[in-house]
Amino acid sequence: MMSVAIDTASAPAPVQETRSDRIVMICNYTALGLFTLAVLYPLVYVLSASLSDPKNVVSGKVWLWPVGFSIESFKAVFDYDSIVTGFSNSVLYAVGGALLATVLTLFAAYPLSRKGLPGKGIIMALFVFTMMFSGGLIPSYLVVDRLGLLNSRWAIVLPAALAVWNMIITRTFFQSTIPEELVEAAKVDGCTDFGFFWRVVLPLSKPIIAVNLLFYAVAQWNSWFTALIYLTNEHLFPLQLVLRQIILQSQFDPSQVRDTAELIRMKELQEQLKYSLIVIATIPPLLVYPFVQKHFVKGAMVGSLKG
Repeated sequence: MMSVAIDTASAPAPVQETRSDRIVMICNYTALGLFTLAVLYPLVYVLSASLSDPKNVVSGKVWLWPVGFSIESFKAVFDYDSIVTGFSNSVLYAVGGALLATVLTLFAAYPLSRKGLPGKGIIMALFVFTMMFSGGLIPSYLVVDRLGLLNSRWAIVLPAALAVWNMIITRTFFQSTIPEELVEAAKVDGCTDFGFFWRVVLPLSKPIIAVNLLFYAVAQWNSWFTALIYLTNEHLFPLQLVLRQIILQSQFDPSQVRDTAELIRMKELQEQLKYSLIVIATIPPLLVYPFVQKHFVKGAMVGSLKG
């Protein structure tokens, strides 16, 4: 009984919430609520506009929920040849670019994470220098031109094949996860550097691999400026560049439509088609993210602990 009384007496008293604390909490929740509305409303509006009757969208009757449910705009999307081609090109650029960039990032980050690499400081300084300073748009264009990459798929993939910031995060992940003692133990057992990288490092690096794949894929999927500069062949345009042309020009190329009736229908759906394109362009990243979320959070946190 005495011990119970002592424990009860020594228990810390609950912290009393003051009036100022409640005011701060109310202000925080209000600000977060307004910020959430500011982020969610455009997304809800775009989705509602894409599912509404085109006449209601043009007349401004759509504010929050769909008015006059219709999926004609989504059907029209796949009747416009450039949109289908652009979507397939974006998938190719995102997947191929992410795989290539992730491989190069791993190959660059792992040696820089080890203490025995000669000249590691100089190499790292050169990487950081390229992140801080660049030659500019014209020198970059000239380099791509001299390499013979203009108007090819490589012009989209290779210039973005390695991001220095991602490499730094990956290097930090290796430093925090792969201890030097493990490397030395593998060498004692006769394991080569590449064998250690393949058999030990890669299986332990799933979180940072997921981070790199997601970063590079999303960057490639949302990219349009690189294609605008380096590509003139419309069959190579990514979806984002096709979407930009439709939004800016506010008109369709009649040669892209199969028949006159289809052209008339697509002109009627012109305004609504923009919203449908935005929805379609947003769906792939939203579908991919849940599968890599667990590894993404872990890899990003561990990789950013120290530099």
